[in-house]
Amino acid sequence: MTVGLLIVSHGKLGDYLLETATQMLGVCPLATDVLPVSFDCDPDVMQQQAIAKIEALNEGHGVLILSDMYGSTPSNIVNRLIGQHEVQIVTGVNLPMLIRVLNYPRLSLDELAHKALTGGRDGVVQSKPTYGN
Repeated sequence: MTVGLLIVSHGKLGDYLLETATQMLGVCPLATDVLPVSFDCDPDVMQQQAIAKIEALNEGHGVLILSDMYGSTPSNIVNRLIGQHEVQIVTGVNLPMLIRVLNYPRLSLDELAHKALTGGRDGVVQSKPTYGN
């Protein structure tokens, strides 16, 4: 069982995240694609491109979509697909989230979406000084 992965983000953010994660892990264990969204895009055209990528990535177990900031154009484009395609969408994509997802390539779509949420949330920490203790 493998879930497809689609990263939808402003500009090259998704490309850079995927490149970095793949270099860190040495492999990309999921069928993955990126949809870069420009600031002057036509959202309807981008939605059709997203649908084409989802259909190409879905091998029968669904597609996890990671998009950047909730409420932004990339997020709005893919959120319109909920209920029309076998997808789970998690917004606020960051490197810890992506690494967590790629470390669990055999999980179901729902489980992988949960890993994305926990990876993204747990990967944001405030560093504290170690001096003066």
